[in-house]
Amino acid sequence: MNEYNPNAPIDLHVHSTESDGTLTPREVIFLAAKMQLSAVALTDHDTIAGLFAARTAAKEASIELVPGLELSTEHQGREVHILGYYIDETNPDFLQKLDRFCQDREDRNRKMAVKLQETGFTISYEALAETYPNSVITRAHFARYLTDTGQVKDRETVFQKYLGDGCRCYVPREKITPYEAIDAIRSSGGLAYFAHPLLCRMTHDYLDAFVKNLSLHGLTGLEAIYSAYLPNQEQAMKRLAQKYGLLISGGSDFHGLNKPRIQLGKGTGNLHVPYCCLKEMKERLTE
Repeated sequence: MNEYNPNAPIDLHVHSTESDGTLTPREVIFLAAKMQLSAVALTDHDTIAGLFAARTAAKEASIELVPGLELSTEHQGREVHILGYYIDETNPDFLQKLDRFCQDREDRNRKMAVKLQETGFTISYEALAETYPNSVITRAHFARYLTDTGQVKDRETVFQKYLGDGCRCYVPREKITPYEAIDAIRSSGGLAYFAHPLLCRMTHDYLDAFVKNLSLHGLTGLEAIYSAYLPNQEQAMKRLAQKYGLLISGGSDFHGLNKPRIQLGKGTGNLHVPYCCLKEMKERLTE
């Protein structure tokens, strides 16, 4: 049993096999306990399907589970991810929206599979679904399938030549706006955070104005602590959050073997997310 320690680090951005990670929700939880984290958030893409298994494992491992998910949205041609924490998993309107997101993703995956077939690959959506059962199929699954079946040498090649944005087999996905994602999360009783803002590659002034608009629309916080950030970038995100009265979250964006350089709780080695981030999140829930 892992002894609960609120002074131990946490990780508020983690993926499992329910989306594009390679560890099951249960394996994620027990790895978090092994890494001596005090809390971990399961934030799979557009699904909460892994939360039941994660919650059961968290009780066994004596680790705090933060229920969450990551919604893919689009703003003026840029992909923007919004993290939702502590949403009401039984809210029928929210569940209906998630079903729509998943259907949009499936339609897109079927189209990409056809494009890959036309390029000469042996692949189908049905084969992907059979190989990765009970998962939300993403481009990472396409890449893994093509490499595991020996059709492409590595994951990087799949994205660089075939499935990366604008590549020959890429199909854009119907996305909601970040404002719609915030509304959906808030209407289900949850808190909405802007995931890895710097990965959106906005100019300083553009990002500042965008975060201001998101905050006015009900955004709770920014993911200011992140695996890919340099120390000066982390400080810049903390200042931006403070400027607009937003809370701070942080996470590794752990995907298991799909992002082998990223360790749970540690990122590329220097990540440290303090428990106070979660404490402030829970305090905001009770306001």
